[in-house]
Amino acid sequence: MQRSTYAFLSAAILTTALSGAPAMAQNASQPSAQPQMAPAITQPTDQQLQRFASASQKVSGVVDEYRPKVDAAKSDDAKQKVVQEADAKMVQLVRADGLTVEEFNGIGQAVQQNPQLKQRVMNMSQGAPK
Repeated sequence: MQRSTYAFLSAAILTTALSGAPAMAQNASQPSAQPQMAPAITQPTDQQLQRFASASQKVSGVVDEYRPKVDAAKSDDAKQKVVQEADAKMVQLVRADGLTVEEFNGIGQAVQQNPQLKQRVMNMSQGAPK
């Protein structure tokens, strides 16, 4: 379960790069925990990109909300508990936008690898409510 948490949080961190928000899991991740990303979805549909853009904005909000809580946690166990809480919230938000975590991660990877996709998502995000 810990691996999926870090994989998803890595995707969340990836998506915050779209908005320039700082990553929250920086202090919570362990050097030995290598996130396993879903394969990139090389040709996401417009609907998938729209869902990704919407979910990314919500995930970014969770990252912004939980980053100070992770930073303030006194122990590694406390940090892990906060990260797990944030992870559960992000999973719920992604699913509410009609994507699986794997789809979200795969689209996120594709967006980072393809500047044109990244621009399309940024354009969609500007028009979507937070």
